[in-house]
Amino acid sequence: MCIDYRALNKITIKNRYPIPLIADLFDQLGNARWFTKLDLRSGYHQVRVAEGDEPKTACVTRYGSFEFLVMPFRLTNAPATFYTLMNKVLQPFLDHFVVVYPDDIVVYSKTLEEHVGHLGEVFQTLRENKLYVKREKCSFAKREVPFLGHIVGGGTIRIDESKVRAIAD
Repeated sequence: MCIDYRALNKITIKNRYPIPLIADLFDQLGNARWFTKLDLRSGYHQVRVAEGDEPKTACVTRYGSFEFLVMPFRLTNAPATFYTLMNKVLQPFLDHFVVVYPDDIVVYSKTLEEHVGHLGEVFQTLRENKLYVKREKCSFAKREVPFLGHIVGGGTIRIDESKVRAIAD
C-alpha cells in the first residue's frame, strides 16, 4: 500500500537528525573480538504515532477511513524520529559496546563472557521499550559480521566482496 503524504509533508516542520559518520562507527569497533548484529523487525512500524495525531495519517478506501497507530513510511520525519528513538533507548550503551545506524545495531565486546553480558543488557532494554528484532536477519556472537557494506572483525574492516559483485553484476 502506498499513501501520498506529500501535502502533509509539505506543511510539516522538518526534524533533521544527523546520521553519524560511518568512519566514527568503525573506529569504535576497532579492538572488539566478538560481535552481534541485530536488525529490528518492521523498524518504523514499532514507533507509536503520538496520541491525537492518528487522523493525520488517515487514508480513505472504499471500505472506510483508516488511521495508522504506528509510524507509516513516507512521512517526512519518520527517519529522524526513528533514529532519535534508537539513540534514546540505547544511549547508556552507545560508545561503550553498541553502535547504531538507523535500524542496524552492532553489539561488540573484547571477550565472549563480556559479550554475553552486553547482549543481556541490550535485549532487556529493547524488551522494555517494546522493540523487537528479526531473528533471521541477526548474527549472534560472531568473530566478524557484515555492517554497512563492510565486514568487521578481528581488528580489521574490509569491503564486503558480495556487495562489490552485486554492483558489478
